[in-house]
Amino acid sequence: MGINGNGTIISMSEIRKVYDTGKVKVEALKGVNLEIHKGEMVAIVGPSGSGKSTLMNLIGCLDTPTSGEYELGGQRVAGVSRDMLAEIRNKRVGFVFQNFNLLPHISALENVEMPMMFGGLRQAQRRSRSKELLDRVGLGDRVDHKPTELSGGQMQRVAIARALAMTPDIVLADEPTGNLDSTSGSDIMSIFTDLWKQGSTLVIITHDPALARRASRVVEIRDGRITSDHPAAA
Repeated sequence: MGINGNGTIISMSEIRKVYDTGKVKVEALKGVNLEIHKGEMVAIVGPSGSGKSTLMNLIGCLDTPTSGEYELGGQRVAGVSRDMLAEIRNKRVGFVFQNFNLLPHISALENVEMPMMFGGLRQAQRRSRSKELLDRVGLGDRVDHKPTELSGGQMQRVAIARALAMTPDIVLADEPTGNLDSTSGSDIMSIFTDLWKQGSTLVIITHDPALARRASRVVEIRDGRITSDHPAAA
């Protein structure tokens, strides 16, 4: 994993993002400065339209800023080619989405293997690591089940295992409890807490105040600017 000497994994300086539709320009982010260090669990919160999703897309290298500087694990992201962006995503970022984004016709084990296939790992390595990760999220007995045979909470566990497949610098979760009932959501929150305690760095975009309270730090964004950045209340 590439990390700066001071433990900084994410470093954003004066990040702006402007969407130009041709008729109108929308400034989604207006000079965001953000640093996230190894071992933090950061919740990014804010109302709809605040810029949360845009910030998530930039952190996850799904998009690039209009201006400003972004380094992920010491690697400059702004201005790199699309192919390089895809490589950074695969090796440095593990994604967990609200809608799980699992392939429905293959097993849990095969879903977890997917990033490792793109990463060039041999089948024996992929199989062994996938089993280990599914066991880690409590699904060691469901490796051969397809997503259609799993509950929502179990599907999100598979998604978390897949996010960890390439030992990423960060796990980036977008509303990870948004489609789950309260019990399943609480279980997922506990898994994130355990991962954080084991040393993972997590960035969680959430509307869920209970999930935000589990974080070590809460960053609030409104109208494209960070309005608050503070330790989560105990």
